[in-house]
Amino acid sequence: MPLVLVDLLSYTGTKGGMETYTRELYRSIGDQPGEFTFVGLASREGFELDTSWFPGEVVPSGISGENRVQWALGELFAVGRWASRLGADLIHGPATLGPARTRIPVVLTMHDMLYFSHPEFMSTPLYTEPVKWMEKVASRNASWVVTDSETSASEIVKYLDYPRERLQVVLLAGASDPTRAEHHERRGDLILAMGNRRPHKNFDNLVRALALVDPAIRPTLTITGSRGDDPLRPLVAELSLQQWVDLRSWVSQEELEELYGTASALAVPSYAEGFGLPILEAMGAGLPVMISDLPVFREVAADSAVYFDPADPVSIAAAITRIVSEPGLREKLERVGAEQAALFSWSATAAQTLDAFRSALANPRR
Repeated sequence: MPLVLVDLLSYTGTKGGMETYTRELYRSIGDQPGEFTFVGLASREGFELDTSWFPGEVVPSGISGENRVQWALGELFAVGRWASRLGADLIHGPATLGPARTRIPVVLTMHDMLYFSHPEFMSTPLYTEPVKWMEKVASRNASWVVTDSETSASEIVKYLDYPRERLQVVLLAGASDPTRAEHHERRGDLILAMGNRRPHKNFDNLVRALALVDPAIRPTLTITGSRGDDPLRPLVAELSLQQWVDLRSWVSQEELEELYGTASALAVPSYAEGFGLPILEAMGAGLPVMISDLPVFREVAADSAVYFDPADPVSIAAAITRIVSEPGLREKLERVGAEQAALFSWSATAAQTLDAFRSALANPRR
């Protein structure tokens, strides 16, 4: 039975969507027939977290996933050594990066190419070139690459010159236990947005758009996910929107359930993404979505969303106005969104990822 070492060095409890992907994928892989065995190589921080979702032993690497230098050296050199030491037949890197050189086949899940396609939006510009180099090195060593969307697949070929025949699109899904709150009464005057304050998330334009909505119907905008002093606060004050904008840090599961159950819609104004996991989760929970008109979001939501131009606050304001003033539209989006989300499942993601493992073992790239 092949042994797969899963690279969990970046798993620290602070990485958002990539950690959701890793948890949901391996929780579902644990439900698949036992063709493989697994061992997880944990960061120092990750080893202290609940890893009951992982279908195998989790071993501590002693490497910090929060210390960028330790983490980078660990990805490039330590993962391969650990795989050899443990007798692994395959390495899976679920968070885009992996070892620089190994004799053991490697499958990488590369979620996006934002450091290449949109370097101007990276919040840590000093790390942009090093991360791009690490992605190139890891992809050259990879026997197989899995990615979340056709959009990302095209960019991986474009920027990394990776062979398309060794590249597999495996769509993600919403949460295995979607947040639902049927006991709450959905409001018509609350827009929800979630995420860190990285520039590509484009929350600035969402706030500017709110200022353009007629005050008579202007909804409350709740934006969760900040850490420390919220960089949006000065803009909110400048536009005199304190009455309408509620800036929050990370919220508890109970708070999230209430927001999902009472909001008019989830707004996702990103300039670029590799997929749209929050969109799927919202639709699966019966929450309407209004989102940037990006090819990757069209792959996820199809005709089940209200789209807008993320670079144009007027366009975003028009979408907000439609959402809060047309209850029939919200009811339609709740219905068709749930139907769209049901087309995606983690069991399918797991099965297709295991196919990638088989392909890498059968066709290792030397």
